[in-house]
Amino acid sequence: MIKDSHKLTATEAQRAIASGRLSSVELVKSCLAQIKATDEAIKAWVFLDPDAALAQAAECDRIRKAGLATGPLHGIPVGLKDIIDTAKMPTQRGTPIFANRQTDHVARVVERLREAGAVIMGKTVTTELAFVHANETRNPHNTDHSPGGSSSGSAAAVAANHVPLAIGTQTNGSVIRPASFCGTFGFKPTRGVISRSGILQTSVSLDQVGCFGRSLADVALLTDAIGGYDQHDPASFARPRPDMRAGAAADVPVTPEFVWFDLPFNDRLSADARDGMEAVLEILGPQVTRMEPADTLSNLVAVQARIHEYEIAQHQAEVFDRYWDQISETLKPVITRARQITKAEYEDALAVKSSAEAFFANFFLDYDAIIAPSAAGEAPKFGHGTGDPIFCTLWTLAGLPCVSLPLLIGGNELPIGVQLIGPAEKDDRLLRTARWLQKHLAETAD
Repeated sequence: MIKDSHKLTATEAQRAIASGRLSSVELVKSCLAQIKATDEAIKAWVFLDPDAALAQAAECDRIRKAGLATGPLHGIPVGLKDIIDTAKMPTQRGTPIFANRQTDHVARVVERLREAGAVIMGKTVTTELAFVHANETRNPHNTDHSPGGSSSGSAAAVAANHVPLAIGTQTNGSVIRPASFCGTFGFKPTRGVISRSGILQTSVSLDQVGCFGRSLADVALLTDAIGGYDQHDPASFARPRPDMRAGAAADVPVTPEFVWFDLPFNDRLSADARDGMEAVLEILGPQVTRMEPADTLSNLVAVQARIHEYEIAQHQAEVFDRYWDQISETLKPVITRARQITKAEYEDALAVKSSAEAFFANFFLDYDAIIAPSAAGEAPKFGHGTGDPIFCTLWTLAGLPCVSLPLLIGGNELPIGVQLIGPAEKDDRLLRTARWLQKHLAETAD
């Protein structure tokens, strides 16, 4: 038995279970004890079934002892954002409208998790309909602060050592930003790598699935396990996926070249986030090209908002019409505004989105990664929103792979992430570059 096994990374736990030094039941019990000890304050979980989790873990141990085939996540506990359909667990989507909602089907990512041998622990708290209105989850580093959103509970659960891995979604900044606020690794792969079937649809054009973990190897492990083609998802592509684990473990063949964009909204950075980013850029020195992009790049923020708002108003029209009195006062004005967007304006925005994708396809011929803040600074105080997503908006719109590295600490001793963005479908190269950056900054600090 390994003491405090809930503190292990997923990769460490995987090796320990495979070698017989740790059982899945022991790991799940340790995670459940940590949840019991801390979640009253953090409130990361909206649904947890300890007996079901232990039963899954016991079956994993039986399979291993019997010498049967095991998957890459065999016996590893995983948390699911509460917009991912899972039979035998409610999926309540962060709103009383869907209280106790139960489905007979499961999301494609849940099928992939089960095939990989994961123990599905339960559902983590999300914001209302995975959009702007916060729910009850607190930041594990300081419960007076927000964990970010909309994947609030998933980020908090990993940061609080409740589970080594969790799944979230991102339509604007809902994986990268909470990863930054909670001090975890967050990874949103290229749009289309992971199926969205069986997940609440807020924007068919923009919704993407992402992962939280305690290391680059962890998020790579989870992404490889749940990625795959799905004919029922219009964004899913029928091509081989990058090998994430190989990328996260590889050394770079040459020193990477980075780009920093001097965007007009960079003035939204807090002083400590700005100073931290400048320190990183200074260490990288001539490896970073500072670039003042055309105004059209900054204008993509409005394009993302138009698509997101128009599509959620369309996709969830029945919910808004039928349950308007149960919609939060935070979301109501957004939907009211969204309903004023014309179809022609929406189609124009989609055309600009396509242009952005084409621009970035050529841009990365000369650079390995864009370096950017993951968020505007430390997590805001609880009750003051879930944080500004603008430092994720452009890359999410273009469907690019993004990773948040927990590299900085702010003035309130809260984490601040550094974000790297790479070329589409070259996620393995992005993770390789991220590994190099971690090592380089650590060596410089020494």
